[in-house]
Amino acid sequence: MNLNLKKSVLRSAMLTACSLSALSAHAAGTITFGEDKYVSIGFGTIGSYSSVEDGAANGDDRSNDFSMNSARIYISGSLNKYIKGMLNTESSGTGGATEVIDANVQLQITDDIAIWAGRFLSPSDRANMAGPYYSMGGGYWANVASRYGWNGGTIGRDEGVAIVGSAMDSHIGYSFGLFEGDKIFRFSGVGALSETAGDKDKLMYAGRLQFDLWDAEPGYYGTGNYFGAKDILAIGIAGRQKTDGAVSAIDVGDYSSYSVDFLLEKKDVGPGTFSAEAAYYDYDTDDVFLSEQGKAYSAGVAYLFNSKVGWGQFMPFARYQKFDSDAATADTTKKYEIGTNYVIEPYNATITAAYSDTKVTGSSSVNAITVAMQFQF
Repeated sequence: MNLNLKKSVLRSAMLTACSLSALSAHAAGTITFGEDKYVSIGFGTIGSYSSVEDGAANGDDRSNDFSMNSARIYISGSLNKYIKGMLNTESSGTGGATEVIDANVQLQITDDIAIWAGRFLSPSDRANMAGPYYSMGGGYWANVASRYGWNGGTIGRDEGVAIVGSAMDSHIGYSFGLFEGDKIFRFSGVGALSETAGDKDKLMYAGRLQFDLWDAEPGYYGTGNYFGAKDILAIGIAGRQKTDGAVSAIDVGDYSSYSVDFLLEKKDVGPGTFSAEAAYYDYDTDDVFLSEQGKAYSAGVAYLFNSKVGWGQFMPFARYQKFDSDAATADTTKKYEIGTNYVIEPYNATITAAYSDTKVTGSSSVNAITVAMQFQF
């Protein structure tokens, strides 16, 4: 059994619920100080149990681990109708350290155009913009295909400035920004160096354009599922580029990535709501890091039953991810998942049980069982 594969699968299982989106929690408490003046404070936590094939210390038995995957405090506020802000922290089981993941201001220039400045999610694919807490299922991160969110920046965040806008009653959304982009391969283990080792100190350009053909999706930070609240048919395209963004000890190259994503959600399909998502990615590191260069794909389907059973609703799902890297030693990574969410309150209280199977070229497949609980207050 390939040790790196086992470690990767174990990390994927543990990260099943690792990173919250920076959206203000639905259940956060709000203190108002007057017209358009308020402070909203909330917190979230994710815990999980995971059992990974051959994941025990002896390399032969299944692992059994309970983990506090994520603990987060998030604060948002408004000074007036034109100036708003956000401050979020994260402490995860991957290292235990607490760090600031969001610290920004939003200047509302018009009803449809805002300027974001500080540390925040740079424009990218839907999976990254939604984050695990706001995906099709609770505590899910598409880290095989959507690689920047878990690997780049500070949990997908970067320091920079962006214009965020909408048109056609929010049926068209667009964003474009300039960012530092100095942590593109933060957790990849490819030995990437700081941009200071390169020949230039260039900014990273990032942008996204989204079309909503049915109901509109207002707002910048997104979501991957509406749990029957809307009918969605959306297509998004995104890209990022940084000259000299791929720096190793022996080589310097440009970094770029592009993606196309699709989301369909239709309520009142039989006794519930049907949803389907898909995405395509292209990653280029100028041949500096072949293991992070290549093409990726993801797809998923889910069905939320309208009827409650006890406190919540069942939402079975199935997902598939694939990453074809250009590296000769690990050409392809595939991950299959099947499970169910138990949705007590969308995004605020969800229990997820899933089985996954991961296969890297040249290694045996590794399966994992994960049960995760996500709560926001």
